[in-house]
Amino acid sequence: MSDIVCVTSSEQCSGDFIDRLKRLADSPLYAVILREKQLDEGQYASLASRAIEIFDGSDVRLILHNFPYVAMAVGAKRLHLPLKKLVSMPRAQLSGFEMLGASCHSLSDIRAAEEAGCTYVTLGNIFETSCKAGLAGKGTEFLKECCAMSEIPVWAIGGITAQNVASVRKAGASCVCSMGAFMHSEGLGALIKSLG
Repeated sequence: MSDIVCVTSSEQCSGDFIDRLKRLADSPLYAVILREKQLDEGQYASLASRAIEIFDGSDVRLILHNFPYVAMAVGAKRLHLPLKKLVSMPRAQLSGFEMLGASCHSLSDIRAAEEAGCTYVTLGNIFETSCKAGLAGKGTEFLKECCAMSEIPVWAIGGITAQNVASVRKAGASCVCSMGAFMHSEGLGALIKSLG
């Protein structure tokens, strides 16, 4: 089973974004996080409904992002939230999700996510990335320490490439996440193979 996760960004996408989602749904990825932070709630709801149709029947897990009430309204079972939003919500509202993740940047963040009922966390940024320009990567030793101390799976994110992905897995990451490469690449199969 793949341990590779695509995080989307339609703003970075080469070509038609819906076509890109169809190609991702037909790939051997573990999951796709539909991030799209530039959209308002109504725009995201429309996109999420379309994405759910695209991923229906796919082995790739579609994870909605940032808008919990949209996820509830469309019956989604997987949701990823910024940590601040996650901890501000009543626990009962989030109990229906089979996968619940949060974006973390420290061991204390991971602890808060665990207490809030998360089933996994993303941890970053591990390496320097254009997404967070000027912010130094936290490195694989940091990742290793957090993976060892976490009670739930840690998904590494931030600057992960074919050249450094082995060190990320060695540090204990359960999944490896990538955004830009999946939005730009025309050869998704080759990209996934290079990260695998």
